[in-house]
Amino acid sequence: MQDQINNLPKWAKDKHKENKTFFTKLKKKPPKQLDYIMQELHEEEFERTDCLACANCCKTTGPLFTPKDIQRIAKFFRMKEQQFIETYLRLDEENDYVLQSVPCTFLGADNYCSIYDVRPKACSEFPHTDRKKFQQISNLTLKNVAICPAAYNIVEAMKKRIPK
Repeated sequence: MQDQINNLPKWAKDKHKENKTFFTKLKKKPPKQLDYIMQELHEEEFERTDCLACANCCKTTGPLFTPKDIQRIAKFFRMKEQQFIETYLRLDEENDYVLQSVPCTFLGADNYCSIYDVRPKACSEFPHTDRKKFQQISNLTLKNVAICPAAYNIVEAMKKRIPK
């Protein structure tokens, strides 16, 4: 798994142009069954992929925290929302709340998340490969294939499954 994680940025870079072209065509004319196909590819991949063996998303990137996420997680910690923000978060360039640093503060050495049951929506939905109207998040997917081995595999399977 570690070899795959280490090679992922290079593989994603090598496939970037091909993937960008594929997603541009997909956006213009998405197949009728796209959501169904994506759900199937996502489920097949996550039967094989163990996120706990990887956790690269938690080690290399930080999620956005919505107001609902902040409220829920602060309550979990029995903190005031402002105290949670000051302790763990910062505003990024786009005025979104993100973690002060990566790897994620809540990631344990065993790759388990200490706030898993109340984790941010962005974490629970990552890598977003089972999302409806998948073609609308192609830029996000292009970034995620460099972070997540499962997302990389799903996009590769997608290119084989969906006619060009």
